[in-house]
Amino acid sequence: MTKKIRTCLYFGSFNPVHIGHTVIAGYLTEYTDIDEVWFVVSPHNPLKKKETLLPGRDRLYMTSLAIANHYNFRTCDIELTLPQPSYTIDTLAYLREKHPGNDFALAMGEDNLYTLHKWKNAAELVKLYPIYVYPRKEAFKPPHPLLEEILKKADIRFVKAPLIEISGTFIRKGIRAGKNMSYYLHPAVWKYIQEMNFYKK
Repeated sequence: MTKKIRTCLYFGSFNPVHIGHTVIAGYLTEYTDIDEVWFVVSPHNPLKKKETLLPGRDRLYMTSLAIANHYNFRTCDIELTLPQPSYTIDTLAYLREKHPGNDFALAMGEDNLYTLHKWKNAAELVKLYPIYVYPRKEAFKPPHPLLEEILKKADIRFVKAPLIEISGTFIRKGIRAGKNMSYYLHPAVWKYIQEMNFYKK
């Protein structure tokens, strides 16, 4: 029997993709049993505001630029093609059907872990897929009975990835303020942002 590829899905707006994202993905492939990481570019997180969100195709293109030299990373545009709003449980059902040779898992920050009680069909989601959780400084676990019930059933694997305090918000604000934010981005991504005049307003 052929061994399935252990594929971790890394969902995000990637607005823009930055070195913090690739550091976490690299940690997963080098220090856990994950074979590859797919960067799943989301059209819009139903739990977040939509302001300053670039078109999905631009974010997908920047992500492809950022990971071009990594054989075990790939972009995934599935959520840009599915009906919106997109929900993780639906996306995974589609991917499982299309890629039977892959054994899927999820990657998320500790802050997102503690919002699972707000996700669609979260109890079913955690039964089907292990979750690799990386640390976030501002993570707060609310005292919520439904969250506790979901977490009890979940296969949660905390990973000791470096604590990265870079965010898309920080980068966008820096660009608007006229700062050189090239230190936080792949050179090709920074070049594209400059050429397209993204995030300046």
